[in-house]
Amino acid sequence: MITFKKVKGCFLLILIIVNVFYIAPCYSLSSREDFFKYALDLSSAGKFNLALQEWNRYLDSYPDDAAGFSNRGNVRLVIGDIEGSIDDQNNAISLNPNEIDPYINRGIAEETLGLWSQAQKDYMFAISKDSKNFSALYNLANVQGSTSEWEKARDLFAKAALYNPGFAMARSSMALADYQLGNIDESEKELKKLIRRYPNFADARAALTALNWSKGEYGNAESNWIAVTELDPRYSDEEWLMKVRRWPPKPTKDLMKFIVLK
Repeated sequence: MITFKKVKGCFLLILIIVNVFYIAPCYSLSSREDFFKYALDLSSAGKFNLALQEWNRYLDSYPDDAAGFSNRGNVRLVIGDIEGSIDDQNNAISLNPNEIDPYINRGIAEETLGLWSQAQKDYMFAISKDSKNFSALYNLANVQGSTSEWEKARDLFAKAALYNPGFAMARSSMALADYQLGNIDESEKELKKLIRRYPNFADARAALTALNWSKGEYGNAESNWIAVTELDPRYSDEEWLMKVRRWPPKPTKDLMKFIVLK
């Protein structure tokens, strides 16, 4: 999910789950601000190779800009240069150690490499500076889930959803954690709420498919799965589900059993 906000003449781009682009200070030189904005616009439009070229040019001219390094690091992460991404976030932190977004961005890159403890440390630093930072809370929850700490993950997903009520993926992840923990009624209630609010939300429908099947509600499972296959076919891929989306083991196994037997 990508959103844009204009703040005092500057542009803020937040990319949740994948990364967070953070805002540059507002410069009095309009050419510098325009240069930054152009590179940021390319990034947000998904033109990552062009964006990388512009961030390179920008940082050649303004090597003291922490925001420039952090944004280039995000682009590098998307195109698969994980080590380069971490290097850029390190530079951003060196230039501005009190800005929390580069720590979150670095944590996301570290997660990609399976460096759970390093990622956890970065997210916890961000939370120590801003206890309501829903992005840091959500990503820390994913780390806890990846290390099978599902009770901790559940609580962190709940906090992320509390501080950003529109964060549907946090609520779905909380419901999945409840599913894993055996809190089936709570999980089902939350998933149904999400589907009523967001009828085309594939994650919640896929989770409810697995839950329906596990309870023997085969008709309901079939109905939800038909919607999922039309919305996002990736949910039939077990490897994607566990390694990329990072569902818990129990709902993943239930969904795969449903798919095999349907």
